Amino acid sequence: MNFLRLPFVLLMTGVLGLAGCSMHQPTALYQLDSGDPGQPKQSTGLAVLLGPVSVADYLQRETLLQRQPDGTLTASPDGRWAGNLSSDIDQLLLRQLAWKLDSQRVVLAPAVANFKPDVQIVLSITRLDSGAKQPAVLDAQWRLLDRKGNVRDSRLVHLEEVHTGGSADQVRAQGILLQRLAEQVSVAVKPISWQVVDEPKKVPVVKAKEPDKPKIPMASPIRTDLEVFRF
Repeated sequence: MNFLRLPFVLLMTGVLGLAGCSMHQPTALYQLDSGDPGQPKQSTGLAVLLGPVSVADYLQRETLLQRQPDGTLTASPDGRWAGNLSSDIDQLLLRQLAWKLDSQRVVLAPAVANFKPDVQIVLSITRLDSGAKQPAVLDAQWRLLDRKGNVRDSRLVHLEEVHTGGSADQVRAQGILLQRLAEQVSVAVKPISWQVVDEPKKVPVVKAKEPDKPKIPMASPIRTDLEVFRF
């Protein structure tokens, strides 16, 4: 009797195993698309420091978030980021800016001690998400600092990009938004780099005035109206 039960147990184990495999599908991994940036040619181009770049806390996770029509966020059941989203954003912006500015001297903060940037880009990303029925949205703010650390430009940015609804196309749309952000920043960087840093005005040195030398009166003939009488 025990021998007759064995094949039945093996059969049920196999069926349950197949059912388990069908229920646990592999999770799709996504990565931001940096487009097709070219290779910068200028090895001595504009020196740009990118950073610090801050990303909203709610984006500091592996799960791909979905924005719902009521504004709430839910975790995607079938997708997550392939790596650290903040690092992917940094690298995407770095490559885009280096290409658009045609400079090999675009570096991420913190820079080495001897790197003296012509322009520093301070960037804050407060929103980057989308949903099956919601467009991809990017909210950010950037500031441009000159060689002396003075703020030369600042701007709040709100960008949107439509997509077809699938997770892959949502990620593609988010990558396009970051590319558009890099385009705006690069356009603003160029005139800043052309501006001459104000040098402190030199105060002319006023020499002490030498005391006037006493003037010696010049001799002049003395005229008289007296007449001399001879006897």
